[in-house]
Amino acid sequence: MAQTYDDFHAARETGQRTGWGWYVALGVALLVLSAFAFGNVLVATVASVYFVGILMLVGAALQIVHAFEVKRWGGFFLWLLSGLLYAAAGVLAFWNPLLAASALTLLLAVSLIVAGIFRIAWSIALRRLRGWGWLLASGVITVLAGGVFLVGWPENSLWLLGIVLAVDLAFQGAADLVFGFAQKRLRPGAAGA
Repeated sequence: MAQTYDDFHAARETGQRTGWGWYVALGVALLVLSAFAFGNVLVATVASVYFVGILMLVGAALQIVHAFEVKRWGGFFLWLLSGLLYAAAGVLAFWNPLLAASALTLLLAVSLIVAGIFRIAWSIALRRLRGWGWLLASGVITVLAGGVFLVGWPENSLWLLGIVLAVDLAFQGAADLVFGFAQKRLRPGAAGA
C-alpha cells in the first residue's frame, strides 16, 4: 500500500504533536542551566574549558590511532605529532583551566574578527543583490564584538566563555520551549496550512 504525500505529513504532524512535551522539558532544563550559568559565570567558563578539553583528548586519541593506521602511506610522524599536540592541549585544559580559558578567549576574539572581515568582503561582493546590507551589518557587528573581546583580553577570560555559554543555553532553551508549545497547538489536518 503506497503512502501519499498527505499521509506522510499527517503522520509527521501526529508525531510532532505527541512529542511536544519533550521539547518543553528540554527548553525548561536549558533555561534553568542558563540561569545557573549566568549566576556562576566562572563555573560556566571552567565547564566550557573542560568540555573543549574532553573534545581535544578524544581528537588526540583518534589522531594517534589514525597515525598508526596510515603508517605505510607516509606522514606518520605528522599525524602522531598532531595527536600529541591535541593531547597536550586537552591535558592543559584540565591542569590549568584559567590559562586554557585565556587562550580560548583570545582564539574566540580573533576568530570573530576574521569571520566578520570575511562577511564584510562577501557582502561587498554581493552588493548588487537585495539584502546585502544585512550581511554587511552582520560582518561589522561581528568584527566589533571580536574587537571588544580582544581589547578586554586577558581580563575577560574569566567570565566571557561562561557568558557565551549562558546566552547560548538561554536562546536554545527559549527556542525549544516555543517550538514545543507550537507543536502542542497543531491541529489535525493543519499540516498543509
